Amino acid sequence: MEKIKTIFCGNPDFALATLESLHDHPRIDLQCVVTNADKPVGRGKKLSSPPCAQFAKENKIPLFQTNNINQEDSLLDELENNRPELIIVVAFSHFLGKRILDLPTVGPFNIHASLLPQYRGAAPIQYSLLNGDTQTGVSIQKMIKQMDAGDIVKSKHISIQENDTSVELYSKLKTLAVETLNEFIQNVLENNIIATKQPIKGITFAPIIKKQDGFIDFKNETFTQIKNKIKAFHPWPGCFCHFNNHVLKIFSINKESLSLNPGEFTTEYHSLVIGVKDCAIRLLEVQLPGKNRCSDSDLLRGIQDHGNIKINNKGTKK
Repeated sequence: MEKIKTIFCGNPDFALATLESLHDHPRIDLQCVVTNADKPVGRGKKLSSPPCAQFAKENKIPLFQTNNINQEDSLLDELENNRPELIIVVAFSHFLGKRILDLPTVGPFNIHASLLPQYRGAAPIQYSLLNGDTQTGVSIQKMIKQMDAGDIVKSKHISIQENDTSVELYSKLKTLAVETLNEFIQNVLENNIIATKQPIKGITFAPIIKKQDGFIDFKNETFTQIKNKIKAFHPWPGCFCHFNNHVLKIFSINKESLSLNPGEFTTEYHSLVIGVKDCAIRLLEVQLPGKNRCSDSDLLRGIQDHGNIKINNKGTKK
């Protein structure tokens, strides 16, 4: 039984389930894994391998680690000699040059966590939650030089549930990526790949999330916008405001019936309630630096003089 010669390129945990599936697939000849180089992490700056590199080492799969695959001539020479049929890319963080894109006889294919052409880029999961979408999915696209713009060869969708944060959605899409890839591999085996050009209409982008994106601007954001932010940015970068010159993390909110101007706040009844653009909200779960996550009531009980509370409502990102 012939097997499909395959190269895998990917780094984080999201890509790991796909790599495991390729490793275990009876019709896949996994020639090698390509990941980023090890990086120093933590206070001790100890070198740490990407999850996909760790898996390759543990399972004795040939591994190449690089910070720029396009400059690895010896690697590319070796891959050219092997003439792979497939290159499967998941969350690799490298733009592939023409030489590597031209390597596989069937093609290089990227698994992307959105329904392309929506959310091309680095953070599709977060942006689908940020925008309040009710569905998302996984797309496999044949890679070209333009980011996430290749023809779609397979896609599957799922519904986004009301309480989904990026943690839950990440897990669901990681599983869906494996299902979608297995269906695509069957198409390859049957010589039945159907490629569909991405429509120009509906193209959106999902750029890298930055820490400052989690800042809550009470004066200019609505309840729904803030709630979506909290879901999208959990666990990182998290959502926050500036409270008594400290960063106050915000984990959950609720609508309140009080009438407050945007940015105005009250601490009556040991509740921290703030006016936003379209209503008033209560900060139900919060956390100050060096403290445990707690309710707003517990936070306020620890403050002797509520009149000295200061909340930055200026919409500036410090």
